[in-house]
Amino acid sequence: MIVGVTAESARGEQRVALVPVAVPTLKKLGIEVLIEPGSGAAAGFLDDSYAEQGARLAANRDEVLNSADLLVRVRGTGASADGGQADLAKFHSGQIVVGLLDPLGNTEAVQSLAGAGVTSFALELLPRITRAQSMDVLSSQATVAGYKSVIQAANMLNRMYPLMMTAAGTITPAHVLVVGAGVAGLQAIATARRLGSVVQAYDVRPASREQVESLGARFAELELETADAEDAGGYAEALGDDFYRKQGELMAKLVSDSDVVITTAAVPGSQAPILISADAVRGMRPGSVIIDLAAETGGNCELTSPGETIETDGITIVGTIQLATEVPHDASQMYSRNVAAFLGNLIEDGAVNLNLDDEIIRGTLLTHDGEIVAERVRGALGLTTVESE
Repeated sequence: MIVGVTAESARGEQRVALVPVAVPTLKKLGIEVLIEPGSGAAAGFLDDSYAEQGARLAANRDEVLNSADLLVRVRGTGASADGGQADLAKFHSGQIVVGLLDPLGNTEAVQSLAGAGVTSFALELLPRITRAQSMDVLSSQATVAGYKSVIQAANMLNRMYPLMMTAAGTITPAHVLVVGAGVAGLQAIATARRLGSVVQAYDVRPASREQVESLGARFAELELETADAEDAGGYAEALGDDFYRKQGELMAKLVSDSDVVITTAAVPGSQAPILISADAVRGMRPGSVIIDLAAETGGNCELTSPGETIETDGITIVGTIQLATEVPHDASQMYSRNVAAFLGNLIEDGAVNLNLDDEIIRGTLLTHDGEIVAERVRGALGLTTVESE
């Protein structure tokens, strides 16, 4: 069985789906790894390193696409800006694709995968269960993005993070607000605290208070009903326009007292909720910075422009997209470990074992035999359930 790795085609993407050290692990599964030359160069992984670990270098990208039984991607069809159409035309029926495919955000691309007869696994659909933690690419990449968001804000802020007592006087610490205490938010909190800032954080889930406080931050409370903030799978749920309007009003005071605001609130398959109004932004001190990690799905700040950095009334707003790609070496290593663990569960004796009794395989299987099979995606498209068919 041949597993293929190509250079990522999405604009600005520097990560690679497999790093050299993963090759021996996959070879033990009975797999040959085929690499497009230069695939890992942007992340610091050179062709010679892959060859030394036992991978075979292809002549070009087309050889990988034509020869691979299974392709691993970081941002595959659906998750790249062009939908991955150039590669999709070269896939062949029965070929397998594993990666981030944006199944709930780009249903047209999902239909194209099904139409091409491709069996695809969307790693965004990985169930939140203990056995799947080693495969959780969303968490690993969110960790990188949370860290980088604080560093990015430090580069733009007109003041320093820590308290400093100097011969020239005392420098008071910067105040950082983190909105959303998921994986990215918690890493942002930890990084901002290590750099010496005063941190407070808000999350609609009251249960996150303990995690926030364990990192040395203050948990900000808003008088809101949040019982339905999380679904059974551990993902955030949309809570309605009235809730978000009231939340935004209460959030304005927290925002105005902050030098840096990092927002991370996203709902899978939906537009990101607007938590910071334009009026709240205008209440911030000039020189303050907002890093909106939810920009890819619209953003948590009303003024966010996805993919762009703008300035309004002296406030810098960064609509960052795929921030993990700006730390490509470590982000690729983490992603590669996740993918290797996923393939270790999927492949048995050198062949794919499509065991639909396995919750991980069943949960991530997106398309197969010309059909969209993931129930969450079928529901989004208004299709009947597979069982009813």
